[in-house]
Amino acid sequence: MPALNILFMGTPDFAVPCLKALLQSQHNVVAVVSQPDRKVGRGRKLAKPPVAALAVESNCPLFQWDRLSSESYETLREFPIDLAVVVAYGKILPQRYLDLPTHGCLNVHSSLLPKWRGAAPIQWAIINGDVLSGVTIMKLDAGMDTGDVAAQRQIAIGPNMTAGTLHDQLSVMGADVLLEVVNSIAEGRARFTPQDHSQATHARRLEKRDGAVNWDQDNALVHNHIRGMHPWPGAYIPSEFGPIKIHSSILCLNTGTPGTIIEITSDGPVLACRSGSVCLTQVQRPGKKTVSGGEFVRAYNLTVGHTIEQALS
Repeated sequence: MPALNILFMGTPDFAVPCLKALLQSQHNVVAVVSQPDRKVGRGRKLAKPPVAALAVESNCPLFQWDRLSSESYETLREFPIDLAVVVAYGKILPQRYLDLPTHGCLNVHSSLLPKWRGAAPIQWAIINGDVLSGVTIMKLDAGMDTGDVAAQRQIAIGPNMTAGTLHDQLSVMGADVLLEVVNSIAEGRARFTPQDHSQATHARRLEKRDGAVNWDQDNALVHNHIRGMHPWPGAYIPSEFGPIKIHSSILCLNTGTPGTIIEITSDGPVLACRSGSVCLTQVQRPGKKTVSGGEFVRAYNLTVGHTIEQALS
């Protein structure tokens, strides 16, 4: 199998297993493009994105442009690029970048396309109550996640799986499937299938305000919302102290007025939804560490009969 010269473009943790897989393969990663360094954490210290840090560690030529300009294009033209691999890079590639590699650009997308095209496919799959997710390796085109598909692999979404857990599993799975496709391209046996665009759904980018919990819906929807929002942006309850984040919950059968505390258990407070209820099992107050639902009850001296907003005021 001939070795391919690969340009890798990616930024966050999700892309790291893919870059590692390529670095450990017989193929050559000739350059890495990532986002600029950002200030992170409470100390707001400047830090490299995970992909950029791995590139430095691996002695790969690294570029961290603010934007993809004519100068950056000319720089990449100096490299012998057979194939580009784009994984959560964070910018849309102009057409001339897509045309640069001999074999085009592959993308690793964390859904079973054409379902959940867009920026937040993992979160929306869980919020929507999907029982299956997966990864898709596709060839990038001018559209948003509309390219022809080379391979897919699926995974079951457990009833209590969070977006964070699914993210980690799909990032590892994506690296495995990616390498299979890259090898098939090198061997001249890759096949690409057009997507059925009539079946497409969209996963818009989430904002912090999306995390607010609406108790006036079925308990399964509330539970899915909490799972899908973890770890970011985080499901939360407004309070005079700031948003109180809910990191995990358990489905319960008790009923009552939506948003009302209807039972106190050792696992945490049980809050009524439109139908059924949920028990809050992991909660985080603003500026504090995550605690169990039981500790949350004791911290606020929660009692049955109040709405959660009344109890926290």
